[in-house]
Amino acid sequence: MKCLARRSQPARSAERGVDICHETVRHWWNRFGPLFAGDIRRQRVSRMRDFRQWRWHLDEMYVKINGEKHYLWRAVDQEGEILESYVTKTRDKNAALRFIKKALKRHGSPEAITTDGLRSYKAAM
Repeated sequence: MKCLARRSQPARSAERGVDICHETVRHWWNRFGPLFAGDIRRQRVSRMRDFRQWRWHLDEMYVKINGEKHYLWRAVDQEGEILESYVTKTRDKNAALRFIKKALKRHGSPEAITTDGLRSYKAAM
């Protein structure tokens, strides 16, 4: 099996008679990689919507942004793929409701939602 590392691509191209620098490969990787990753993620999520046992795990944690405390809300599916992220300054019912609405609007509704027991989730649902 051939190596698919970015550094080995110029050597593999040279075998085929194409002269290419590893910096060019890095540039292409940085430019087109996120586009391919986003497309793959969208296709995967659209397939998962039809999956009967699609489960989400909702969690929040605090992070410091420029020295200020903010809350990062995340929705993760059963395979560990991050579906949605949301940053707020508060950790209350309104923030949880906005986050859940945003996730449901974008990804549809799952069969089950698992939370860490925060009262804001119960009030928002």
